[in-house]
Amino acid sequence: MEPERGYQHDYAEINPGMYEAEGRRRKASTMLAVLRDELGDRLGEARVLNLGCSAGLIDEALAPHVQSTLGVDIDDKAVAAANQRTVGTASRFVVGDAMALALEDVSFEVVICSQVYEHVSDPARMMAEINRVLVPGGLCYFAVTSRWSVMEMHYKLPFLSWLPPRLADIYLRATRRGTRYYERHFGVSALRRLVAGFDVTDATPRILAEPERYAATYMFRSRAALGAARMILRFAYPLFPGFIWILRKPTGGN
Repeated sequence: MEPERGYQHDYAEINPGMYEAEGRRRKASTMLAVLRDELGDRLGEARVLNLGCSAGLIDEALAPHVQSTLGVDIDDKAVAAANQRTVGTASRFVVGDAMALALEDVSFEVVICSQVYEHVSDPARMMAEINRVLVPGGLCYFAVTSRWSVMEMHYKLPFLSWLPPRLADIYLRATRRGTRYYERHFGVSALRRLVAGFDVTDATPRILAEPERYAATYMFRSRAALGAARMILRFAYPLFPGFIWILRKPTGGN
């Protein structure tokens, strides 16, 4: 039986990339380009919730382009750093649980959920909360890494996410990268089940087709890597390492 996962606290302390401004701003630029496709001028009127905001650098980059941003994370040290850095701005950050948000129903036009699902112990509860706080017709920017990504993104170890949890723990200890593999990634079928309550648009193909337009050239080390990514997405979709999906709450929802 898999051990109880609990909460993953203080993530930014083991992943200093959360404080790396340039990388966070690049991700925000891609988010803005994709969201503009979906919302056009309405993006400027959107109330945005960013789940797993960490140190708030993405929120800070999004804030000038939307009505308001609220970042939520269980990492109290990262949230404190975000609030200290953005004193006097419109960005707000609170310590909170993505699986039990202390927020009103139908209170956001956009939710950002980027590389978060694998860090929570019950992703289905988180998705239900996203659905609850979105207005009907509101959307979630859902960026995910698949279980079948050859290089695991957190520990930079090949095939780590492919392994059962206990073997993954042994692999981490053997390579001295950690003591326990907390993250749980899904394959495409499980991801689709996870987002079954939304209307899903896959933005990945258009990003690969026009990476400059979507400020996404940083995702590919070379033209050859981009070409390979296009081939895998087209001919071996379930094996593609990650996706950017737009999840839209049905307009009949509450």
